[in-house]
Amino acid sequence: MKKQILLGALAFVLFASVSAQSVDTPVYLDDTKPVELRVEDALSRMTLEEKIAMIHAQSKFCSPGVSRLGIPEIWCTDGPHGIRPEVLWDEWDQAGWTNDSCVAFPALTCLAATWNPDMALLYGKSIGEEARYRNKTILLGPGVNIYRTPLNGRNFEYMGEDPYLSSKMVVPYVQGVQSNGVAACVKHYALNNHEVNRHTTNVIVDDRALYEIYLPAFKAAVQEGHAWSIMGAYNLYKDQHCCHNQYLLNDILKGEWGFDGVVVSDWGGTHDTDEVITNGLDLEFGSWTNGLSNGASNAYDNYYLAKAYLDKIKSGEYTTKELDEKVRRILRLSFRTTMNRNRPFGSMGSPEHFDAARTIAEEGIVLLQNKRNVLPIDLNKAAKIAVIGENALKMMTVGGGSSSLKVKHEISPLDGLKKRVAGKAEVLFARGYVGDASGEYNGVVTGQDLSDNRSPEELIAEAVSLAKECDYVIFFGGLNKSAGQDCEDADRAQLGLPYGQDQLIEALSKVNKNLIVVNISGNAVAMPWVKSVPSIVQAWFLGSEAGSAIASVLLGDVNPSGKLPFTFPVCLEDVGAHKLGEYPGVKRENENIWDAKYNEGIFVGYRWLDKENIKPLFAFGHGLSYTQFEYGKVTLDSKEMTQDGKIVLTVPVTNVGKREGAEIVQLYICDKKSSLSRPEKELKGFCKVKLATGETKTVSFTIDKSSLSFFDDKQHKWVAEPGKFEAVIAASAEDIKSKTVFELK
Repeated sequence: MKKQILLGALAFVLFASVSAQSVDTPVYLDDTKPVELRVEDALSRMTLEEKIAMIHAQSKFCSPGVSRLGIPEIWCTDGPHGIRPEVLWDEWDQAGWTNDSCVAFPALTCLAATWNPDMALLYGKSIGEEARYRNKTILLGPGVNIYRTPLNGRNFEYMGEDPYLSSKMVVPYVQGVQSNGVAACVKHYALNNHEVNRHTTNVIVDDRALYEIYLPAFKAAVQEGHAWSIMGAYNLYKDQHCCHNQYLLNDILKGEWGFDGVVVSDWGGTHDTDEVITNGLDLEFGSWTNGLSNGASNAYDNYYLAKAYLDKIKSGEYTTKELDEKVRRILRLSFRTTMNRNRPFGSMGSPEHFDAARTIAEEGIVLLQNKRNVLPIDLNKAAKIAVIGENALKMMTVGGGSSSLKVKHEISPLDGLKKRVAGKAEVLFARGYVGDASGEYNGVVTGQDLSDNRSPEELIAEAVSLAKECDYVIFFGGLNKSAGQDCEDADRAQLGLPYGQDQLIEALSKVNKNLIVVNISGNAVAMPWVKSVPSIVQAWFLGSEAGSAIASVLLGDVNPSGKLPFTFPVCLEDVGAHKLGEYPGVKRENENIWDAKYNEGIFVGYRWLDKENIKPLFAFGHGLSYTQFEYGKVTLDSKEMTQDGKIVLTVPVTNVGKREGAEIVQLYICDKKSSLSRPEKELKGFCKVKLATGETKTVSFTIDKSSLSFFDDKQHKWVAEPGKFEAVIAASAEDIKSKTVFELK
């Protein structure tokens, strides 16, 4: 009886406690209430000073919450292809943590080369789990700036030259990241298409190119991916810096697209208090933190959105209207992330993440050339394999700017190959060339000693001698993450390979007919030796599992299925940005501003080559397989389409080779007659289809008005003009398989 009484009393106390709690819980802490109601309640409880504090940083990567109200801080992390190691509060140097090593995922050029949205979802989910485990609020990525010039040092962080491909790949990436309660921060918005003079370049571009080429991936991330944050770019547009740009942020992003998230400045991307107040910036990072040499005692008070803004409100120059809107967006972000009680816990360095990194890498590797079917390597004919080149052993996860990582492990191409062929073939190594022997960036140290004092002649002689005695020669070269190559804050000096690699490759081609060149880069490179080398593989920066993934493809464990997300030109003169002379821009007289006019307009990448009838080294969308595919004739379910109608297009594809493989079927649309100049063709669909030997599958595409539209800058809207269109089925931008014509009524 006593026990029953005690239990009843306890139940009463608990009920009373819960009831009181439900009555006393503020609206903003009640997750049963609508988000916007919670936002307004929290906003009403904040002081002016708390609001001002919330909209700017308090350290390199952190902005304040409101501790009095239980609103947590916001923590950002760099994350183009892995979670950046922890840095000191006010400096870029390492904090010295021992538990912040990450999985390095392939760079985004590799992801784009998979042409597989499922891989983008896997990528986003996996890297989002790593960010969540480290308790990050915002992942500063992905990047979707368009590949305008192959000299852009940061192209490896982006998704190629085509707005449609980038749009289809960024959406699942964003969704995957945010499924972890971590905000994806899509960058760099917008028109940040080269690194030289990146803080002082004013981009001049017509509205058609802006809307058709440079904005679609951002728009898709916002409207389809529902991205919770976006990062402004360093450059200017219409003489306003993009981090506080009326046209890009207020008119387009928040106005036309209805973006309800947070606009984050790039680090040091703000320049004017009045503009950051009125022109759409919500959260300021990176100002006044150059080692705290300026304003050491009150560095963060000196931010443009800090004391200067507070003083302008107190003086009556501004009301709190703009401030409240910024805070609303940050509160909304907090409720979606740090204050979401159902937020998953995430995971770091898991076997699943390494598996994901390897899968994406294997699927993104592109077989560019394979004469005489030198690949895959036949271990029955490979007693000795020569591996030559610095990139066979150099770590590629350290360096590159904000993409530099401290990884749990990175398997080199040399080690990956040795492990794969162990006991079956002998792998011998020769350096071949000396590139960058350094192995440190912002305190992350590779531990590699790559120093070598031998002359280029000695190195080549050793490599040639080894190549003569081996059954296969695999050259691992390309670029690295050093300044002036694939690296932030600088562009490449040339299209050609550095460190005398061309000479070495030519020498190797003369002594061994089974030469395989594996180019590791995030950019296109010139290949003057292309006719002398039977097999060429584009391997990208593949992350932690690089060596394992490359070995899988070279030995045929994985049938390559990647295709290029950008064009490989023969020379720079074949690129519109360089042919028309406005790269990197023209310096204004008596001003530190560089005007860069995009004279090529909408004709970027394959669009330019089509227009000028230029043959590429390797076309956009190009990629070979160890099997062969045969395309049937494309058919339409109707030859006519209304403005609000659709047409379904089908084409059979058959694997006529001797092993299973995957083909990326590409749909391009050509407007046969338009009131405005249009590209010869534009990518409007793609489908990656896996086929067993002898298997046929029918690939379908649905064409609607959006597939046929162009941006009319005079009307400021998308227009699909009645008339005839051509649907083009292709294996690449130059490998056309089938065509058919239909009419828009």
